[in-house]
Amino acid sequence: MRRGPSRALRLWVPVLLSAFVQLIGAFVVLRGGEHPPAVAALTLALSLAGPLALIAARRLPGPVVAVVAAVSVASLLFAASGGPPPLAFAFALAGAVVRGARVWAWVSLASAWVAVFAVSVIGDATLWPPPRLLGTTLGLVFAIGLGELLASRRARVAAFRSAAARRRQTAAEEERMRIARELHDVLAHSLSQINVQAGVGLHLAESQPEKAVEALASIKQASKTALDDVRSVLGVLRADGEAPRAPQPGIAGIAALVAQAAVPGAELVLDDALGGLEVPAPVGAAAYRIVQEGLTNVARHGVAVSRVEVRIAPEADGIRVEVRDDGRDAPFAPGRGLTGMRERVEQLGGRFEVVQDGGFTVRAQLPTGGARP
Repeated sequence: MRRGPSRALRLWVPVLLSAFVQLIGAFVVLRGGEHPPAVAALTLALSLAGPLALIAARRLPGPVVAVVAAVSVASLLFAASGGPPPLAFAFALAGAVVRGARVWAWVSLASAWVAVFAVSVIGDATLWPPPRLLGTTLGLVFAIGLGELLASRRARVAAFRSAAARRRQTAAEEERMRIARELHDVLAHSLSQINVQAGVGLHLAESQPEKAVEALASIKQASKTALDDVRSVLGVLRADGEAPRAPQPGIAGIAALVAQAAVPGAELVLDDALGGLEVPAPVGAAAYRIVQEGLTNVARHGVAVSRVEVRIAPEADGIRVEVRDDGRDAPFAPGRGLTGMRERVEQLGGRFEVVQDGGFTVRAQLPTGGARP
């Protein structure tokens, strides 16, 4: 990102440049005629007073432009030949507008102009003849216009930075939500399976030890799968962008997912009507997670479930994924799992619904954008 001039440079350039120009102008004015020492000293002092006041312009832009205007008018009245060109006044006007003190700038300019005009009309008109008055007025108005341009540019830069910060924050929040959703899908399913198998193992430990051993083996496999999936999800947090990442599960993994699912006392049936149809990887991953979360919900919340059906079928513009059980209807409140499923489906432009009609059904329609057989 390009950086503008440093704060010190922006502060001291106007101070030093206006001091240099006004001192040169003062010496030119003083060399143009005979002036008492007091007038010469006052001319030089007023030439430096305005530039020195600019040092405080960053903190007090309004009062500073008023002070510099007063110094410029005093230079007209008391300095030799009306004093040098008021460059410090131009810098003060532009700085006040840039820093939001527009009223101060316009009031100071109007007051100084009225004072100069009055002196030119009532007093010595040779100090500020019409050409000099017109040229100085146009120069000071130009300074205000330049300040408006700089203020507009500063506002655009601030708006751009604010928008960029909001985009970064939104992207970070979306990434955190995605990781949280992935972790929930992985851990909720695996922990539910572990909990069911642990209950089976405890129940059969004495009467059927071989079944208990099978339950322990299932627990070991479920925990290993959970660890592998967690490593895959957390891989996005690695600093090394080239770090290898495990492939995301897809349609091909649903059969094994259903086979390994544990729903006590229930028959699990998979009806895969895709017939080898290839779908985009994000659609396949979403279908897998929907089936995974649907089976987890049955294992955790199902009441008197005897049969669980998982259906995957092609549609005109995508695929339909459905997990249905025949358990008793029971009140439910959408939790993190159902919310995560809905977000997955809606991000892909699909439709998601939950139906209770003598059982519990989770249904998702996922567009594929033209799947290939």
